[in-house]
Amino acid sequence: MSAIRIDNVKKRYGTLQALGGVSLDIAEGEFFGLLGPNGAGKTTLISIIAGLARADEGRVSIHGHDVVTDYQRARKQIGVVPQELVFDPFFTVRETLRMQSGYFGIRHNDDWIDEVMHHLHLSSKADSNMRALSGGMKRRVLVAQALVHKPPVIMLDEPTAGVDVELRQTLWDFIGRLNREGHTVVLTTHYLEEAQALCNRIAMLKAGQVVALDSTAALIRRISGSQLEVRLSGGKLPASLHALVSHPAELAEGNHYTLRVNHHDEVEGILARIRESGAKLDDLQLHQADLEDVFIQIMGGDQ
Repeated sequence: MSAIRIDNVKKRYGTLQALGGVSLDIAEGEFFGLLGPNGAGKTTLISIIAGLARADEGRVSIHGHDVVTDYQRARKQIGVVPQELVFDPFFTVRETLRMQSGYFGIRHNDDWIDEVMHHLHLSSKADSNMRALSGGMKRRVLVAQALVHKPPVIMLDEPTAGVDVELRQTLWDFIGRLNREGHTVVLTTHYLEEAQALCNRIAMLKAGQVVALDSTAALIRRISGSQLEVRLSGGKLPASLHALVSHPAELAEGNHYTLRVNHHDEVEGILARIRESGAKLDDLQLHQADLEDVFIQIMGGDQ
């Protein structure tokens, strides 16, 4: 069974088409990335999945429960960490988490609440009033609120925006553990290095449409390619390789060249041509493209 199934979801706000027919199938246990520039439709899609907004067309289900016709059971399957710092200033951290448990009909949940607070380094703030916490601590409480009912699906909407390195590491250690235990995680983030390190598969949205969907490794390998830097002595780059040079000025400047490589298996052929030309290879470095290269290429319209 899919953890989340999204079938041709459309959403319009007045004249703005926020989502133009999005379809995704996120498997149980995946760490899935949902990326795109501001206004791409990511938060709208998350709101529809969480039941906070209703699609104009299409259907969304969580572990087989429709988010509209079976809302109550669908909502129990998911924990959402929103972008905004929304909290009740009149309660302590522990009281806040107990009330959140109550929303899901869970009583006597203190053992799990203590464990969540421990892993998010909130234990020392358990009896502190919410309004007395720093922004980073409030962000940790939002994460804890999303986890109090042990949801099988966790949705994180920009969870580390504007927070310190310690919280980022603390959060990813805990979320990584939950993912390894079988929880499905869906992440939106502008920190592309986080998405590359954490996500097994990624969908990129642009203007309400899915414009790329693949494993992280396949996106990097197939869309952007790599760069092979070579330094030669006793000869020049053979003419048969000139079309691969990323910076044409290098052909006139000297013996250092940056070549575009789509697949690693092309490297041996390139080196063979260099050897056949009589040039000697002083140095070579292969630089793998990263997710930021892919993102810029796709959002720039090159793919």
